[in-house]
Amino acid sequence: MPPIDDHPLRYALSNELHARPFPTLEAPCGAVYLAIKRPEKAAARDRGQDIAHLTALLDRFGAPHPQPGATHWFGDLGKHKLKWEQHTEFVTYTLFVQGLETRPFDAKAFEHFPKDWLAEAPGQRVTSALIRVEAVTDEVSIVANLADWFVPESLAVSRVLDDSAIIAGDFRIDAAGHTRFAVFIQPDTGARRIGRIVQRLCEIETYKSMSMLGLARARDMGPRMAELDKELTSLMSDMTGDVSKPDQTLAALLSISAELENLLAQSSFRFGATGAYEAIVNQRIEVLREMRFKGRQSFAEFMMRRFDPAMRTVKSAERRLQSMAERAIRAGDLLRTRVDVERSALNSMLLKSMDKRADLQLRLQRTVEGLSVVAISYYAVGLVINMLAPIGDAMGVSKLVLTALATPMVILGVWFLVRRIRDKMI
Repeated sequence: MPPIDDHPLRYALSNELHARPFPTLEAPCGAVYLAIKRPEKAAARDRGQDIAHLTALLDRFGAPHPQPGATHWFGDLGKHKLKWEQHTEFVTYTLFVQGLETRPFDAKAFEHFPKDWLAEAPGQRVTSALIRVEAVTDEVSIVANLADWFVPESLAVSRVLDDSAIIAGDFRIDAAGHTRFAVFIQPDTGARRIGRIVQRLCEIETYKSMSMLGLARARDMGPRMAELDKELTSLMSDMTGDVSKPDQTLAALLSISAELENLLAQSSFRFGATGAYEAIVNQRIEVLREMRFKGRQSFAEFMMRRFDPAMRTVKSAERRLQSMAERAIRAGDLLRTRVDVERSALNSMLLKSMDKRADLQLRLQRTVEGLSVVAISYYAVGLVINMLAPIGDAMGVSKLVLTALATPMVILGVWFLVRRIRDKMI
């Protein structure tokens, strides 16, 4: 019996589940993170440029190239390790550095990415972060360091993964242009778990930044949506009274509806992506299994206070836009129905007028027909009398008597002839 054939995508799809392993890290260490996105049409970009940009970096250190069409790469970059990932809208670079710099969150750490190479990036920076990973000493020192490194008002701190680590960050951009995160690791925490924590922090920062793009789009659309809403409400209010120019009103409604559909088409991807990114942020925080650290707000609480309102604004703008588009369509349908009803009434009046005219025309036709019978009969009687006059003289019948006898017969004959002609024409 021949072996069963495999689906051509079986191995590719199975390997995809294992394609992006977490890094293994030993404290103390650091991570330099960068996410790049094209400002326009990022999802439809030329992904070959992403790989070319990565290859240019690898060539500087003599590192092996990724496979053609690769969406991820992990390997040595000089004395450090680099993880590169290609996503739907953006690409990320994470450089893992052994040991810690003398000055915490020193901006020089970002110089591991050459400046001229950064300038040639096929896109713009969405976010960048410096992550510091060190061993837990004592909590008093941790509290002191957090006060020095972060803005207290925005600081979020929590114990994660069954108190195997303490994570902290304020989600602010420092003077060097980077976001900061600190990770304090318990002595018995494994290297893979440390890698997962760092990876989760990178993902939270990236997807938080990406989802906030939806808020920017909602704010940009807000003024125009308000204008369209006002115009639509005004047109719908006018429809409750007498519409003097329904065709113009319908054209205005169709124009508003077309613009709303265009706004929906332009924003549907961004709003949909925002919802997906928001879900990823919340899921990544949830899997960390946070516990409170000395009464400070956790990452989940920070997102609830600062991030969730922004996402609700995006969802509200999306619902409002969809509602306005549906209102415009319904208003157009109602106006078309009203115009059709009015036209039906006009057509009914026109038909009644045509019926009345047809009745008058029939009466006129009958009148003309009667007059035609009289006129024809008058001449026909004269002809018949002239024809019968010799016979009347021979029989001693006067012309007056012949006229009296012939007139009814002639009139009846003419009427019958005209009737037959009319019946044949009908």
